[in-house]
Amino acid sequence: MLRENFESSLEGLHNELLRMGSIVEKQICLCIEALVNQNETLAKQIIKDDDIVDNMQKSIEDRCIKLIAMQHPLAGDLRNIFTTSKIVTDLERIADHAVDIAKITLRLKNEIYIKELIDIPNMFDIVEEMLKESLDAYVEGNVDKAYIVCKKDDKVDAIYKQIFSELLVLMMKETKTINQATQFLFICKFLERIADHITNICEWTIYLVTGDQVDLNE
Repeated sequence: MLRENFESSLEGLHNELLRMGSIVEKQICLCIEALVNQNETLAKQIIKDDDIVDNMQKSIEDRCIKLIAMQHPLAGDLRNIFTTSKIVTDLERIADHAVDIAKITLRLKNEIYIKELIDIPNMFDIVEEMLKESLDAYVEGNVDKAYIVCKKDDKVDAIYKQIFSELLVLMMKETKTINQATQFLFICKFLERIADHITNICEWTIYLVTGDQVDLNE
């Protein structure tokens, strides 16, 4: 009976992590939508909803601590709980970067964009796909999928370098674009950091399944 109760608690923990992942995914989708459409109302909502993510992280971490304290889990179970606590930390930081992008959207709300936003949404599409697939890999305990997701980080880095170069040239040609171009560079950096946190999630999935700690953020 004790083991059944523990496994039920563990399943509840994983379900809560996935619910948090779904909310975080929505946050990053909405932050790009707000940016592209210069939607002030939506940007403010993203900032406000960050409290939901923060509270979920605290709740899940508290449940992890209580499970360890009350159930004295075995090595494999302990790794499971530890991995959960690590993944929710990365999810919370991803949500923080969605808020960072929303704040920039508010700063640019009355400006005409210096160029059509094409590359940033393309960069986001890869990041969104990575987040979905990283959570799938976690649910499935699929190490191969986790490694595949991590390789997509290279695409994000490549787009970041391309945008950086293009905006740098633009700023050198037209100094009046410097402020806005700098804000777009910040946004790209936030997306690049989100991809890094997603890679962390995949690393924790690999650790959960194999017990091996790998560093794929190169």
